[in-house]
Amino acid sequence: MVSSIADRLTHIRSRMEAAAATAGRSPTSVRLIAVSKTFPIDSIREAHAAGQRDFGENRVQEGLQKIAQTTDLDIRWHLLGHVQGNKARKASQSFAMIQSVDSLDVLRKLDSSADDVGRIVELLVQVDLAGESTKSGAQPDDVPAILEAAERCQAARVVGLMTIPPRPETPEDARPWFRRLRELRDLWLQDGVPPRLLGELSMGMSGDFEVAISEGATIVRVGTAIFGSR
Repeated sequence: MVSSIADRLTHIRSRMEAAAATAGRSPTSVRLIAVSKTFPIDSIREAHAAGQRDFGENRVQEGLQKIAQTTDLDIRWHLLGHVQGNKARKASQSFAMIQSVDSLDVLRKLDSSADDVGRIVELLVQVDLAGESTKSGAQPDDVPAILEAAERCQAARVVGLMTIPPRPETPEDARPWFRRLRELRDLWLQDGVPPRLLGELSMGMSGDFEVAISEGATIVRVGTAIFGSR
């Protein structure tokens, strides 16, 4: 049985490396985000001791609390959940990457807030591929305008795309959604979007990250498989 967080991380990394190798990719081309939402600081410290450096939180307030409690650790914090307008300032001034930009308004608020304090923040545009009412994200037709506006940002750096597919019954059920995000990325590149805006594809979670890697994911977001059930 894989029991400790350190053991689980080793197991996940091994599976990531195998999936990358099968896809003909370098293992270093995929980054692991440990999704620590709802888990205590002790779990984060245990994962950090096992070599994990990228952690993701869904809520701004919970993330800020954990950031404040781990200032002694070299952690790169990612915000994965929807950014409400009144939380944009705190988010842009605290997280290294925000993976949930879903509108021009959010992009502009994050850019302005980061610029106010002379800070650079990386952003991903969250793309809504399935139209689920319970999930946020920009419609594909709206993404080009966000990417165009990103070229004029002062402190925000859009570096790629993120998606959350419908909950799959099997890992393969998620493949069409991952493939669609990659295809959209390739289409926008062909249309002239600068490659620096589309370098990252954040897709894949505990149950389907290997499929995501095979479809081109550069970032996978894994929580349960590392920390256990919530």
